Amino acid sequence: MGLYKTDRSYYNKIYKECEHPEKQKEENPTSLPLIAGALGYFSYDYGRKFEQISSRHPKKLSVPDALFVFYDLLIIDDKIEKALYITARGKTKNQDVAITDLEQEIKECASYKRPKKHSALAPFTPNFTKEDYKKAIDKMISYIIEGDIYIANMTQQLTIESQKPPYEVYRYLRTHNPSPFGGFFQCNTFQVVCASPERFLKVKNRCIETRPIKGTRKRGENPVEDKILKEELKNSSKDRSELLMIVDLERNDLNHVCEAGSVKVTEHFAVETYSTVFHLVTTIISKLKEKLPVSDLIKAAFPGGSITGAPKIRAMEIIDELEHDRRNLYTGSMGYFSLDGNCDFNIIIRTAIHLDVRGKRVWFDETKNDRLVTDWYQHFGIVKNASAQVQGRSEDAFTIYVVKAGDSFWRIAAKQMGSGLKYKELARYNNLRTSDIIRPGQKLKIPQ
Repeated sequence: MGLYKTDRSYYNKIYKECEHPEKQKEENPTSLPLIAGALGYFSYDYGRKFEQISSRHPKKLSVPDALFVFYDLLIIDDKIEKALYITARGKTKNQDVAITDLEQEIKECASYKRPKKHSALAPFTPNFTKEDYKKAIDKMISYIIEGDIYIANMTQQLTIESQKPPYEVYRYLRTHNPSPFGGFFQCNTFQVVCASPERFLKVKNRCIETRPIKGTRKRGENPVEDKILKEELKNSSKDRSELLMIVDLERNDLNHVCEAGSVKVTEHFAVETYSTVFHLVTTIISKLKEKLPVSDLIKAAFPGGSITGAPKIRAMEIIDELEHDRRNLYTGSMGYFSLDGNCDFNIIIRTAIHLDVRGKRVWFDETKNDRLVTDWYQHFGIVKNASAQVQGRSEDAFTIYVVKAGDSFWRIAAKQMGSGLKYKELARYNNLRTSDIIRPGQKLKIPQ
């Protein structure tokens, strides 16, 4: 989906143009979250570099620590208005021609069949034995008792061999267990399937929102059991204490780059309902200092507190000591930077990386030590307990689909994407499932 450039003189030219980023800014005159910008990810390993924390583990997966791509065409699905929009940058084709051609493709193609739900489990290989994992947990508890840390997040990596195409895995999740901050990222040599329920950072007009999650309960078999489990989570002193520690950590991170007095908790210990689980969530808002770029915010807050621990740096050191491999993308962040200065990023959890290893399709995933581990996978590596789209929240009502790529690397200047922008509403539709709309790079159908 991206064009990878290796010419160092090309990079140097772009870096020079980035010396004055304010000259590259483009306003978004629409209600859409993104009409021009870069989509991609920061890995957890990239975050270690922010804090200058080395790793004792060799790098086993050949994936970039960070990757962002500016795309020539975007399709944006507005779930509230039931409308599709397309944006065209004019980098690879004339804007009017690009919009007309894609609109015609959409009208002519056939829709995808809804994938059937499975209950079979796939065999996986963890990178811990059960006994070693217990020893690592005991060691982490001892660090807590000794006062090194208050809380930390322990994970293990699971590996699966499967011939299932990565996008079909994503479509299965999107259909049967959608998540508010999930996504599918197609790269040259690997694919990322993400079913994250957690927002890391959203910035709109310099206003910041972060929504840490700590505390999970499964859904009940009936409304009565649902209510009991929901109240259990809401009143759990353990889960509330964990979330409170992470909230304090993230408030501290934000205070370094935000206006004095702007960091506030607007919703504390809220229980959110998903299709398979309940989550305990807090919403924190703040305002970025006037002259600071979004990159300073990312550097101050990344990686997120909910998947590291407190104090963050010591927790990350202990994580690297006790876990058996680098986390790679896991517990990093995936999302977008918009050319109007806004951004939105998730926490990369409930996520798998797909690679072809010596002719075999191999999935790499990491899972936290929680109650969901025992039935983690459904059929060829599909995450059974990935959270569904949260009920009652409507502000995150957009899905962005990448169609064709422009030039690719993590710090490309907007100037390289051409000037101006055109966007157009494609169509109105009724009862159209998001999971049935599009496969990146291929066609989609709008019911008439």
